[in-house]
Amino acid sequence: CRSCLVKYLEENNTCPTCRIVIHQSHPLQYIGHDRTMQDIVYKLVPGLQEAEMKKQREFYHKLGMEVPGDIKGETCSAKQHLDSHRNGETKPDENSNKATSEEKQEEDNDYHRSDEQVSICLECNSSKLRGLKRKWIRCSAQATVLHLKKFIAKKLNLSSFNELDILCNEEILGKDHTLKFVVVTRWRFK
Repeated sequence: CRSCLVKYLEENNTCPTCRIVIHQSHPLQYIGHDRTMQDIVYKLVPGLQEAEMKKQREFYHKLGMEVPGDIKGETCSAKQHLDSHRNGETKPDENSNKATSEEKQEEDNDYHRSDEQVSICLECNSSKLRGLKRKWIRCSAQATVLHLKKFIAKKLNLSSFNELDILCNEEILGKDHTLKFVVVTRWRFK
């Protein structure tokens, strides 16, 4: 879990599993949240998400702080209602109404459109590959270089995204870098 990784990386700069160096001086900046994996875990372990949200609320209340993203405790009940609705359960819930669940459904189907956006110009430097029809794309700043590689490989009908390298200012970018990180560290003054 993230807390275990953070504790480990405060003293080490290598992966706890394979011992490969993550980053020489700032390994904590290179761990990311895998939302897809987290969603899978929440689906497989009944009650885990609600238990974690409860622990999070207790933690913030203990510190006397406002819970981030929490609107007077309504987030959890709306999420529970939405999850039961998605799973085909039709138990009536007197605390939730149709409008609330529709708003939550819209929010869940946002697909990171409300995130900070990054505009990217993709230019091909290889004579082996043809260029993209549209070289400008706009996507979430939370997207990673790996997402971009997979997108380009799909558009160019490549058998593997590993055939691609993505560069910024003639420097190959790491696959786990978010586009926000690339903008801040490689493109800020350009």
